[in-house]
Amino acid sequence: MATPQQRRAARHAPSDAPSATRKVPITADRITEAALEIVAAGGYDALTMRNVAARLETGPASLYAHVVNKADLDELLIGRLCSQIELPQPDPARWREQIADVCTQLRDQYLSYPGISRAALAIDVTDLDVLRVNEGMLAILIAAGIAPQSAAWSIDALFLYVGAYAMDIAVADTEADPDKQRFTTEHRSDLIARFESLPADRFPNIRTYATELTSGTAHSRFDFTLGLMLGSITPSTRPPR
Repeated sequence: MATPQQRRAARHAPSDAPSATRKVPITADRITEAALEIVAAGGYDALTMRNVAARLETGPASLYAHVVNKADLDELLIGRLCSQIELPQPDPARWREQIADVCTQLRDQYLSYPGISRAALAIDVTDLDVLRVNEGMLAILIAAGIAPQSAAWSIDALFLYVGAYAMDIAVADTEADPDKQRFTTEHRSDLIARFESLPADRFPNIRTYATELTSGTAHSRFDFTLGLMLGSITPSTRPPR
């Protein structure tokens, strides 16, 4: 019997086999599409193998001929999102801008499917579409003269941050527009009032800077944090291999 790893790898192998005779066959692509539709409509918590099967008008057991398990489905979902990301030709003069753009594209893919970044944070990456994004980001950093070890760990940190950011948005309010004020006017006013009422001897700075602490949109904070992370990465003096 093939191992889960072999079954995953087989999906990426070319095949000359004739198409199935069923009118609408169950395939890994159809399962992935159905799963994404479920997440888009009801969030990641609504995603179960049973719900996917119901959407495809079949039984859960029929899915396992194409998907190893729920973890395998998660990897397919993140792979599908990563396949939509456009990777630039590495430009050492614009490497920070290029990495930020890739991260922003990934963020927007996650936000289209509330909570799906939870799957990204849990998977062991073997999907070729996910690896394509890793490869593209690594190429950008190496071309810029970033040491390979620093480049590898930087990519890991960036993926973690983008995933955590998307989860924060999903948990905070699935209906919120992250490109608008981070807090609603009413919530922000309440927070400022609470901060300003704190004991002055214990929280002098929070009281003084309550407005700054509650300002900005979620996306503006995202851009700021990416800037901090990318600004801390320094090209090495030796040329890349």
